[in-house]
Amino acid sequence: MMDVIFNAIALILCTALLIPFYRVYKGPTVFDRLLGAAAVGAKTLTLILLFGLLFDRIDLFIDISLGYAVLNFVGVIAVGRYFGGGKRMSE
Repeated sequence: MMDVIFNAIALILCTALLIPFYRVYKGPTVFDRLLGAAAVGAKTLTLILLFGLLFDRIDLFIDISLGYAVLNFVGVIAVGRYFGGGKRMSE
């Protein structure tokens, strides 16, 4: 019974990923695409944790999701700084 619930939630999350993917593909500006990429990363984190619950190894999947979250955050910040001109916040 729980497998059916997890599969339904995973299917809903996968369909919810289509909206930010559209923003990444069709975004009018680079920053819209970055925002879409960050949203895709957040939904992917949720899917990774859902798989951890499904396989009953949540401790392993929490470590994987934390690493993925750090990579997602640093990547979005780095690309945003690159396309934003590399200006500092204090300037």
